[in-house]
Amino acid sequence: MKAIAYTETGPSSVLNLVEREPGEPGPGEVRVKVVVSGVNPTDWKNRTGATGSLGFDEVVPNQDGAGIVDAAGPGVEGLAVGDRVWLYLSQHQRPTGTAQEYTVVLAEHVVRLPSEVSFDVGASLGVPAMTAHRALTVSEDGPTRLHPGALQGKTVLVAGGAGAVGHAAIQLARWSGATVVTTVSSPEKGALATAAGAHHVVNYKTGDAEAEIKKIAPEGVDLIVEVAPAQNAKLNAAVAGNRASIAVYANNGGDAFTLDIRPHMISNARYQFVLLYTVGDQALKAAQEDVSEAARAGVLEVGEAAGLPLHRYPLEDTAAAHDAVENGAVGKVLIDI
Repeated sequence: MKAIAYTETGPSSVLNLVEREPGEPGPGEVRVKVVVSGVNPTDWKNRTGATGSLGFDEVVPNQDGAGIVDAAGPGVEGLAVGDRVWLYLSQHQRPTGTAQEYTVVLAEHVVRLPSEVSFDVGASLGVPAMTAHRALTVSEDGPTRLHPGALQGKTVLVAGGAGAVGHAAIQLARWSGATVVTTVSSPEKGALATAAGAHHVVNYKTGDAEAEIKKIAPEGVDLIVEVAPAQNAKLNAAVAGNRASIAVYANNGGDAFTLDIRPHMISNARYQFVLLYTVGDQALKAAQEDVSEAARAGVLEVGEAAGLPLHRYPLEDTAAAHDAVENGAVGKVLIDI
């Protein structure tokens, strides 16, 4: 089989197309014939060594993907050969991800893909949708699970609504009944956020974001899904409602920030940091179940018409796919296997 692998961390040039025998699934594992592999920022960061050392002699990158179960190891229940599935955290603490024709994955990270859901959607779930789910379920006064009505009466502010996590957060929040506000940096990104389902789009480059958000939510927003806390700390303090939660899932715009204590104390605000890899099994299980149900309901569609343009690459151009994500491609980068 064909696979993309690297034996040292570094730029995308360390990625090589190689030939390998498909691995055999052990206890609690399944082998999946990969149809589409999804690329996330964590994939290129792992490759560069930004998140730690290589850890293995050779690594096949990419956490997310979708395909068909090809074989199951001993002890696997609920999955059978021929099942359509989506994968998440395939390469976390393991040497092999989805940038290959066949991948062996822990069965707990393999989820049946509803027949009405495309492989493109399946490969786009994983890290973005499950991170969005976690960000939307950490509020002190909010739900721990998402479903229609779960966020009824709540106002959710999604920073960077044109990104992959922001896109999924908009879709999931609207599905769950929230009023969704998002901030963007251009009219083009605003159109994508509207297509994703945002009720209100605020261009922070051209207007007064604080005034616009306060007009929409005079009592303040209930939950903020935050991609750039260093840039947005002042805005978040100004628009957060009483007992609001700010869920931080990325450090775009800076690795450190300061907070004025008094405003946050007055509003009983909560900052909650979110990293999918360490949220724990219970949170992962809840996310995969709710995300699957949302996908089945047609909520998590991808493509430009749904607010998330697709950028496609063949397997041999995985380096270019990684570069596209690293350089800030707007939309979702997929690799056709």
